[in-house]
Amino acid sequence: MDNRFGDVENFLMVAHEGSFAAAAKALRLTPSAVSRSIARLEHRLGVALVRRTTRSLALTREGQVYRDRMIAILGDMFDVEASLSDRGQGPRGMLRINASPSFGHECLIPILARFGEAYPAVTVDLTLTDAIVDLVEERADIAIRIGPLRDTSLRAKKLGHSRMVLVASPDYLARRGVPKVPEDLDGHDCLRFSFRRSIDSWPFRVKGRVVQRPVTGRFFGNSGEVVRQMAVAGAGIARHGHFHVARDLREGRLVEVLADHNPGDGEDIHALYAPEDRAAARVRAFLDFLDEAMVIAG
Repeated sequence: MDNRFGDVENFLMVAHEGSFAAAAKALRLTPSAVSRSIARLEHRLGVALVRRTTRSLALTREGQVYRDRMIAILGDMFDVEASLSDRGQGPRGMLRINASPSFGHECLIPILARFGEAYPAVTVDLTLTDAIVDLVEERADIAIRIGPLRDTSLRAKKLGHSRMVLVASPDYLARRGVPKVPEDLDGHDCLRFSFRRSIDSWPFRVKGRVVQRPVTGRFFGNSGEVVRQMAVAGAGIARHGHFHVARDLREGRLVEVLADHNPGDGEDIHALYAPEDRAAARVRAFLDFLDEAMVIAG
């Protein structure tokens, strides 16, 4: 029987060390033995994993994908072994969470300490980005998504719903005036997003029906957090999920405008995870914790 696990282990060491010689030293094998192991693995997979030259070694695109997937698989294997061998000790291991900066700052970071106290054997790795990441490629356990969900093989747990609001700083409104009707926005700077899925119109309720009105302004931001900070600094009027600006509204840094024309739309907030990951104790613990701890202003 061939030593498949050994071949994978040798490949991961080569990928980590960057050379057959260094990997062989770490594995206590000869460079020729490591080279034969990688060749055997490539033959079995039918693709080249390593690009060899006289002076350097680099992973092919297939090699990079295989490395990342195998690291994730081995990580899951170690987590399963730990959960089985340490029954009764509760969830443990690394929990990787991905969320937008706005949701992370306003909703996740304030409650992470409580999660840590409840589950001291779980280590949390939190990444905040507005980019839509692939959970497998990023080796994330849970991703928080705001808005419509794309077709996906992932499971989704709804965390809440947040209505949309128009906000501006008191300083901005003192300088530029308070808009009374949507048409008044023609004389204002409306803060918009620079990413491609952004649209340059906002919905309003006018005479009982919802209409889209084009908006313009001198400032763009590449994330919800950037646009929020621009609004707080007095750069213009922004449209945000209420959860993102709830603290600013409470503390007077922002005020809601055109509330009478709010169409009542909003965004659902979900936690996404791979179906097979639901069995991991650390994932179950965090999803259950969100049910109890999460209060989404909306």
